[in-house]
Amino acid sequence: MSRIREEMPVLVRHEGDWVGTYTLINIQGNILDKHESHLTCQFPEDDSYSYCQINRYKWSNGKCEEHKFPGTYRDKALWFDTERLNGKAWEVDEATIILHFTYKTIPDMYLYEMIQVSSCNNYRSRTWHWFKTNQIYQRTLIQEERMR
Repeated sequence: MSRIREEMPVLVRHEGDWVGTYTLINIQGNILDKHESHLTCQFPEDDSYSYCQINRYKWSNGKCEEHKFPGTYRDKALWFDTERLNGKAWEVDEATIILHFTYKTIPDMYLYEMIQVSSCNNYRSRTWHWFKTNQIYQRTLIQEERMR
């Protein structure tokens, strides 16, 4: 039985549904993309995964995407290995999770995400720092609110 609920309490505070906006900017601060999001964070009891996240994105032109990210818990970290990406998430303090991941289709690229959950558990802010050949080339700024 996974000990994720006891050993990753900050991650457990993310359980539920979140809605928000993703804004992708280049290193000069220019907006490259902006879209709405709806994320579901779950801890399945009857599944082979300790954690599962479903990301739904919607753009103003009607384009939609949905991606599922099951994770396996071990060594006080959450590990992802899906058709899209490989990654690892871990807690650094009482409000912060760091996620490092790579997309399998983009060579020489990696990404660090910092996830902050508010003390009231109703707001999240996240930043993605995109690196290619060890140099930052863009950032994603994410503001979310828990669905009620």
